[in-house]
Amino acid sequence: MKTYRVAILGCRGRGTAAARGYYSHPRTEVVGLCDLIPERFNTLGDELGVPNSARYTDLDKMIEETQPDIVAIPTATELHFPLSMRVLEHGVHIDVEKPMTLDLIQADALIAKAKEKGSRVAVHHQGGVGIHVKAALKAYREGRIGELRYIHSAGKGYYGGFELIHQDTHILNNDILFAGRCKAVSAVAVSGGRSATPADAHRVWGAGTIIGEHLNAAMEWENGVTGTHFCHRFAQNDTTAHVTELYGTEGRIIVNHSAKQGGPRLLQQPQYYPDGTNDQWQPLDPIYPEGYDESMSASEDDFGYADEYVRALDEGRDHACSGANGHHVVEIIMAIYESAGYGRRVEIPQQNREHPLVRLRREHGLPDTTQSPIQYADLLEAEDQRRATPAAAG
Repeated sequence: MKTYRVAILGCRGRGTAAARGYYSHPRTEVVGLCDLIPERFNTLGDELGVPNSARYTDLDKMIEETQPDIVAIPTATELHFPLSMRVLEHGVHIDVEKPMTLDLIQADALIAKAKEKGSRVAVHHQGGVGIHVKAALKAYREGRIGELRYIHSAGKGYYGGFELIHQDTHILNNDILFAGRCKAVSAVAVSGGRSATPADAHRVWGAGTIIGEHLNAAMEWENGVTGTHFCHRFAQNDTTAHVTELYGTEGRIIVNHSAKQGGPRLLQQPQYYPDGTNDQWQPLDPIYPEGYDESMSASEDDFGYADEYVRALDEGRDHACSGANGHHVVEIIMAIYESAGYGRRVEIPQQNREHPLVRLRREHGLPDTTQSPIQYADLLEAEDQRRATPAAAG
């Protein structure tokens, strides 16, 4: 059985998590590390036993010398697209951190480049092959809640427009696994207790151009399935709200995407209002990837993500968290922004591939906005100050 060679491009937190997943898997080998700051690749390299000769500051040199099958790209969000395009020129498979890109023009170009080079694209939505989502998918596919009719999902309390693309890409990817393709959305954005205006669309580090302190979206999925997704800014994050709930003709499944304990639960019909003594929700046993050991440095989900890539390449197919799904996630996000900004229902795919909020500001004679601070707390402070100015309400 082939052992797949993996190089890691970016050795901070997410790069370390991805590298541990590949390092722990018996059929993937970490053959190279690349970062502009040597301290980062040295710390990770020492942990994983990657030779000094396989630690680089030049990604092209790393790929040429180590000949990887897969290059993981867990970098800053703004770099996902340019680095993916550069790596794909080498004809290797990629594992790019979420979101795949920050707009549809970039997403289209990335998928086209991968097709041109014969490379596969996976997007690091590790929860999509995680132990809890796999358990929920198994119960759903076994027909335990009957026919899916409605799906609700929600974020965990970040600034709405920021959370949609920075965090909720995971949730939307999981929603696709259950509901299929999204056909249209109708969204509402609120900022400072009022309907958001074109002036409220602004650039944010790690998210591109966003809108809305609070976002609500009504979704139209395939096969007559409808649903909702919302991301609201809370004073503090609430991981209990970070859920997907599936409503079927014969029951419900709920998955808390932030929960490390408890996992998904099933409620079959007939149902009764909870009275404190009659809890009918049944826990679903997590499904661990074959070969995973809790003593490994890798999380179960990152190990499972690596395991899925091995199986996909063995079978000549895309990863379950494929570039196609990652591309569709970007489609959904841009449709939500467009609907919220223009106040209209938006069908998917959009004919105009430009970022809708950039287009919205231009159409209203508004200049390009400056990018917000990098740290999330500073971002919130800057946004509160911006929103308090008269121009923000125009």
